[in-house]
Amino acid sequence: MKMEHFIEQKKQQSKEPLCAYLYDLKKLKTHACELKNSLPEFCRLFYAVKANPDERFLSTLAPILDGFEVASGGEMEKAVRFKRPLLFGAPAKKDWELVKAMDSGVEALNVESFHDLNRIGYLSNQRGTPTPVLIRVNLNRDVPESHHMMSGVPTQFGVDEREVPSLLRKAKSMNHISIKGFHFHAMSNNLSAQAHLRFVESCLEKSKTWRDQFDLPLSMVDVGGGIGINYWNPEDPFDWVTLAAGLHRLKDQMDGLTLVLELGRFLTAACGSYVTEVLDVKKNHDQSFALLRGGSHHLRLPAAWKMNHPFRIHAIEEWPYPFERPEVYHEKVTITGELCTPNDVLVKSVYVPRLRAGDVVIFEYAGAYAWTISHHEFLSHPEPEFVYLHEA
Repeated sequence: MKMEHFIEQKKQQSKEPLCAYLYDLKKLKTHACELKNSLPEFCRLFYAVKANPDERFLSTLAPILDGFEVASGGEMEKAVRFKRPLLFGAPAKKDWELVKAMDSGVEALNVESFHDLNRIGYLSNQRGTPTPVLIRVNLNRDVPESHHMMSGVPTQFGVDEREVPSLLRKAKSMNHISIKGFHFHAMSNNLSAQAHLRFVESCLEKSKTWRDQFDLPLSMVDVGGGIGINYWNPEDPFDWVTLAAGLHRLKDQMDGLTLVLELGRFLTAACGSYVTEVLDVKKNHDQSFALLRGGSHHLRLPAAWKMNHPFRIHAIEEWPYPFERPEVYHEKVTITGELCTPNDVLVKSVYVPRLRAGDVVIFEYAGAYAWTISHHEFLSHPEPEFVYLHEA
């Protein structure tokens, strides 16, 4: 079913204002296959479940990708059913999550601190089995092009690069810790392929230096994800072709190591849309506003990032009322939600040719960090519908 067909059908069948997430599983499958097939043999592609833990997404991706990266016991529970390799990394792991990860046979656990290392070693010793770990490094320098920086600056993530040698010495002395590699997830929504390649090369060099210095049985270098979606200018997307070609050129530098990518947003964002109906159009202090059935409690990302989310308008010609239809015509409009807060803004002061009450706004790139990062319970409005347009 096409999106426009669903919208028209829904409007004909129900008098309730339209509000739904539309997911295209066929598009997700095609995109995942293209990404996976473009990578060199020494690369493994994992899905970062935090981007969207929808079970239908996981079942679509499981046969295609090399595994799942999870960041909580809850995500682990969702992913483990698909019997794919798991990586578990989180900055504040609970003991029960560590035990669950060990019981689930995860491929590796992230070590985020000395205390993390001590607890993993202690629990592993109790079980009598060694636990494979990746040391998450907070680098001295990051990728300044990224939207969020999670290393290279003071954050709660990873081990300060200056302290990595001390942590490695401690880890090597522990009988039930097996150092499998390093983890360098350092950014969010980076849009520069060349900067990403420089980052990957730096991670490889640091990993090999520590491997040789401490005689480590290293097998994996996990560079995380952080590849972005250009919400501000979708016509200028991240250049995946350049990144993939650059990764192929690293073959001679791998020295027997496996490179792991953990993609989330870049895998799923374009496979989802949030569609919602305009309930009212009004002017206030000479500015135009369109009020939606929906808002940031369903799609928090634009409010969180203070950006205009990419959107398009689907015109609905039928008007059920006997009085005038409010609209804006060839002017700028701010598109807001139904919440009782001025922060409930999805688009601020953007030109539209025409927008009327009863029309439907389609917010694109809503397949990642959308529904599950939003504050659903505020004001107790009904949830949106979830619709799967095409099976994989």
